[in-house]
Amino acid sequence: MKLVSLNTGLPREVTWRGLRVTTGIYKQPVHGRVALRTLNLDGDRQADLSVHGGEYKAVYGYPLVHYDYWKTELPGRDLPMGVFGENFTLDGMLEESVHIGDQFSLGSAELIVTQPRLPCYKLGVRFAADDMVKRFLASGRTGFYFAVRREGEVGAGDQIRLITRDSDAIAVAEITRLYAKQEYGDADVARVRRALWVAALPESWKDYFRQRLEAISTRD
Repeated sequence: MKLVSLNTGLPREVTWRGLRVTTGIYKQPVHGRVALRTLNLDGDRQADLSVHGGEYKAVYGYPLVHYDYWKTELPGRDLPMGVFGENFTLDGMLEESVHIGDQFSLGSAELIVTQPRLPCYKLGVRFAADDMVKRFLASGRTGFYFAVRREGEVGAGDQIRLITRDSDAIAVAEITRLYAKQEYGDADVARVRRALWVAALPESWKDYFRQRLEAISTRD
C-alpha cells in the first residue's frame, strides 16, 4: 500500500448557479514532506467546519483505482490527482478491504480509519454537475476519512502499513451499504449492532444507526 499523491488546498470562492460558494474541495498535489497534524495537513483547510474537517475527518483518502472507473463514467474529463477532494490518493487500499478502526503508519505519522465519505453538494460544484453527488454515492466508491493518532511528516511515495485491526472490524464499504439501504433484514440488523461496538466509528454515525434500529423496533 502506498501514498501515490498528497493533495492540499485552501478554501476559495467560486460561483455556482449564480451564487458565491466557499469550498476547500479544490486540492493540488504537493511535492516533498508535509506535516500531518491532529486536524489537517499543513497547507490544507476546510471551508465549512460544521460538516467537514475536525478530529474524525482530519484527512480524506481516495483509492487510485477508482480513477479508471470515473474516466469511463466521465469521458473526456480531465481528472488530475486530488480532483475528488482527497488529501491522499492511495494505491492498494479499497473500501472493501479497509475497515473502520484500522490503524496505519504513514511516514512518521499514524492514522485510524473512522468513516466513509458522504458527499455534499460541493462535489457537484467541483464537477459542475448536479447529479455527481448521487452518482458518487451510488458507485460505492466513497473513499474514507482518517483521524490522526500520531502527528508526523508524510509525502507522496510513502509506504502505508497496517498496524492493527479492531476485533469488531467492519469494512468501509459495508458501513456505506448499511447507511444507504432502505430496508434492513435480520443480517443487516446484526451487522449494524456489530458496528455500534466499533470504537473508531463516530457517534454521529452510531446515532444514525441507533435511530434505524429504533424505527425497526417500533414498527415491529
